[in-house]
Amino acid sequence: MSALANATQGFLGWWRNIYFAVATTVEALAVTLRTWVATYSPRRGAFTHAYEYPEKPAVVAPRYRGFHRFDLTSCIGCDRCARDCPVDCIYITKERVSGRKGFRVMSFVIDYTKCMFCSYCTENCPSDCIFMGSTYDLSCYSRDGCVVDFARLPLEVAWGRNTLNPTAVALSKAVTEPVDEGPGA
Repeated sequence: MSALANATQGFLGWWRNIYFAVATTVEALAVTLRTWVATYSPRRGAFTHAYEYPEKPAVVAPRYRGFHRFDLTSCIGCDRCARDCPVDCIYITKERVSGRKGFRVMSFVIDYTKCMFCSYCTENCPSDCIFMGSTYDLSCYSRDGCVVDFARLPLEVAWGRNTLNPTAVALSKAVTEPVDEGPGA
């Protein structure tokens, strides 16, 4: 008789668990629905109507730390930014140039899949050739698009008024030599 009682209790227990699972789900949905109805305002509209993101660029604060800006013409190749980077996302390749003082920067790569935008690299630069820009969007379809070699970018994109964009980064992958000799050339 105890086996029959355990089987019945097990079957009833199973139905009890199903009932509690459905009841708690319905209660949670009721709370969500009540909150949505209480906060719904037809005047508010959709998020995209309020901000018009693709058409109008987002307004950024003056001290916003976006993607870096780099001036290859004033970089002396001291590796200070690469040493100060806490996540080691800056890679500099340089060569000594005979007949003049300093180095020629062959590549200045920042891996934005690692970068945490802490701005440590910009604080101790002796020549102020790197600083945080206001670009906030560098969308790409592959991780390779997030690895930017500033020595291969046109100067107008890397330092000038043009923004750092995925198209310029993709086109810079085909450039084989740095776009400028650096200081003292």
